[in-house]
Amino acid sequence: MGVKIVDTTLRDAHQSLFATRMTTEEILSVAPILDKAGFYALEVWGGATFDACLRFLNEDPWERLRAIRKACPNTKLQMLFRGQNILGYRHYSDDVVDMFCKKSIENGIDIIRVFDALNDLRNLKQAVVSTKKYGGHCQIALSYTTSPVHTVEYYADLAKRIEKELGADSICIKDMAGVLTPQDAKALFTALKKNTKLPLELHSHCTGGICEMTYMAAIEAGCDIIDCSVTPLSNGTGQPSAQAMNVALAGTKYDPKLDKEKMFEAEPLLEKIKTKNLNNGKMTVKSLSVNPNILKYQVPGGMLSNLTSQLKEQNAMDRYDEVLKEIPNVRKDLGYPPLVTPLSQMVGTQAVLNVLSGQRYKMVAKEIKDYCHGRYGQWPAPVDPKILKQIVGDDEIIKCRPADLLEPEFEALKEKYKDIAKCDEDVLSLALFEAVATEFLKKKYAPKVEEQDEVVEFNLYV
Repeated sequence: MGVKIVDTTLRDAHQSLFATRMTTEEILSVAPILDKAGFYALEVWGGATFDACLRFLNEDPWERLRAIRKACPNTKLQMLFRGQNILGYRHYSDDVVDMFCKKSIENGIDIIRVFDALNDLRNLKQAVVSTKKYGGHCQIALSYTTSPVHTVEYYADLAKRIEKELGADSICIKDMAGVLTPQDAKALFTALKKNTKLPLELHSHCTGGICEMTYMAAIEAGCDIIDCSVTPLSNGTGQPSAQAMNVALAGTKYDPKLDKEKMFEAEPLLEKIKTKNLNNGKMTVKSLSVNPNILKYQVPGGMLSNLTSQLKEQNAMDRYDEVLKEIPNVRKDLGYPPLVTPLSQMVGTQAVLNVLSGQRYKMVAKEIKDYCHGRYGQWPAPVDPKILKQIVGDDEIIKCRPADLLEPEFEALKEKYKDIAKCDEDVLSLALFEAVATEFLKKKYAPKVEEQDEVVEFNLYV
């Protein structure tokens, strides 16, 4: 049995390389070809695609999903979301998570990959239950990072708990910053194989320049599935090339046996999309480059672009190196949270505040206050006691699953937006991105003004 490959071209590739700006029309130009290339699954939805559709592309993300499903009858469709956060930036009630899983599967998704930024399994439980209830395959992704607490034993133990306590169908190691080394991959996947019988997948990025070597080490240690994308939307801050990995593994017991001709057929279409985004500035040469410094600071590519944007707004690009050095310090202070959405943005913003204010934690971002109060879940390690006292004072810190404190909200949202939400999918769009979705749906359902032929009157009696 060869290694399976999940193709990320239609989701994470353009999210990592050019800010998730691939349109539905562009996706549909290439999706039917990828559907016949022999991939285990196509990752096509979730992540930032939902937000980008509404905010930047004036597209309905649900309509996109239905169109892709129609265009791809042969291959499983996969999506990504953040457990109890779904695709937004707060925890949602269980009934919203349940409805989101239900509608995702109804509209065409087969595999739902869920992760939690803190690897707090309590924040994943409802997503697993709901995905299984509606007939989907639920994969739990563990956010990979290195720290004194994020050891091989830590991940192996989580894998055992995922299989025993949650009943997920597969496990993915989500190396969002591309910092997993070949040596660590070998040790990690060897340990995971001993602790679980579930299929194992590896998702990483080429940013640090070592990803292909890491994939090979993981495969030799028992990794069953790898994430790749079709060149020219591969490498740089994205995933390794599916074509290259297919060649590297050909003729071995790991041979993925992808259809080379179909991938070759997709290349000029993807090259056209890539060129457009290079020309319009959405894609930069930086996103195509290797940056081994990422192995030192463990900062994902998207986080780096956010930092650059924040510092430019403050006319403080000269403080960039200081901020980069402050990020590991903030992360240590906060108990080593993995740098993945939303924690990556939160830690980055706090590092900027610490540097620009001249006094650490003089100014504290609201989200960092919520984190320290336990509103995102269990910290990987204790927050520095002195800093915790400075931020939360004598406030009570939440010990339970944060969503246990939330009342059901789907029906209330349905009632609130009954004038503009025509279906449950619309209500979910409003739940996740309220302001943006409100404007989008108002325009979408606005009465169409029909063009009328101009009537010319003649006065016959002049």
